[in-house]
Amino acid sequence: MGEYLIDIWTTACETLGLAAEQWQPPTQELQRLLPDWADDQIQAAPRETSYVADDGFPAELSANWSGAHPELRMLFDCLSDVPHRAGVTDPRSGLWSGSSLFTSISRLFRQPVAAPLWHSMAWRAPNPPAHKVYFGLYGWPLARRGAVVDRAMKLVGLGRAWEHARHRIENGARYGSREIEFVGLDIGDSAVARVKIYYRHQGVDVAEMNRVASVALHHDEGRALAAYRMLTGGRDDAGDAPLTCLAFRSGYQQAVEATTYLRMPSLTTCEQESVERTSALMESEGVPAQRFVALTEAFSPRRSDGGRGVLELVSHRARRSGDVTTYFRFPTFSQPAALPVASAQRA
Repeated sequence: MGEYLIDIWTTACETLGLAAEQWQPPTQELQRLLPDWADDQIQAAPRETSYVADDGFPAELSANWSGAHPELRMLFDCLSDVPHRAGVTDPRSGLWSGSSLFTSISRLFRQPVAAPLWHSMAWRAPNPPAHKVYFGLYGWPLARRGAVVDRAMKLVGLGRAWEHARHRIENGARYGSREIEFVGLDIGDSAVARVKIYYRHQGVDVAEMNRVASVALHHDEGRALAAYRMLTGGRDDAGDAPLTCLAFRSGYQQAVEATTYLRMPSLTTCEQESVERTSALMESEGVPAQRFVALTEAFSPRRSDGGRGVLELVSHRARRSGDVTTYFRFPTFSQPAALPVASAQRA
C-alpha cells in the first residue's frame, strides 16, 4: 500500500512538471512517515477500515492551486499505528512532540477512548514540507465532542474566539443539521499555527454554507457564493454532507478563515462535469486550470471499474484569489469493510 501511495505522489509531481531534485526529498520524508499499514499488500478488503475514503482506504491526495506553485498534500489515517508517547525514533512522534499546540491538547482526545488520528504532509516547491494532524471525533457522542472541543480551545487561549463562532453558527441555523467532525492542528511555530474545527452539514443549501463561513474574519460572502454556485451548477442545494473548516489563530477574537468543501459526485452526473465546473471556478479566480485537468487525467486510470472517478471534494476559501483545493480519492478495495459512519443523530 505504501508503494501504491508513493506512486500516486510521484505521478502528481511528474505531471505538474516539478523537478526531480525538488520532489525526491519530500517523497523520502513521506515514505518515512507512513504508518505500518504501508507494508500491507492490497487485498480485496482492508485489514483496518479507515474513514478517509468510502471503501475504507486510509489516504487521499489533494492539491491547492493558489500561488505560483501548487501545494501537494498527502493525508493518511494512522489507524492503530499511533504512538502513545513521543519518541525521537518515530518520525511522526518527533514532529508532534515539537508542537506546543499538540502537546497542550492531544491528551484531551485520548481519554477514555482515543479519537482516530490522521496526519497530513503538505509540500509546495521550493519550500520544505509542512505537517498537520487531525483528531476524528465522528465516533464520539455529540455532547462529548462539544465538551472536549470547548476545553481544548480554552487550553490554547482560543476559548473566546470559539465561543463567538459556535454561538453564531449553532444559534443562527436556519435549517439542516451540523456536527463537529474533526479538530485539526498545524504542526510548527505556535505563533502562526492554526487550530481548525470542521463541521459536517446535512440538508443545507449554499446560502447556509455561506452563512456559516461568514463567521470568519476574512471571508468575502459575495465571492464565496459565486464560487459555490459555479461548483453546484447554479443549484441552491449544497449536495451530500458538505464541510466547513473554521481556522483559529492566537491573537484573534474570532475565526480568521473559513473553507467550504463540496462533494462533487453528489452535485454532478460524471467526473467530466466535476472537472469542467472546477476548471471554470479556477479560471474565474485567475488560476489556469490546465495543470488540474492534467492531474485528473493522470489519475483517471486508477478509478475502479464502474466508478465515477477520483475527484471527490473541491474546497474554496474566500480570502485570497485562487484558493481552491481539489481532493482525490482512489477506490482500491473491492470488498470494503463497514465504515465508522458519522451521524448527527448520535446522542
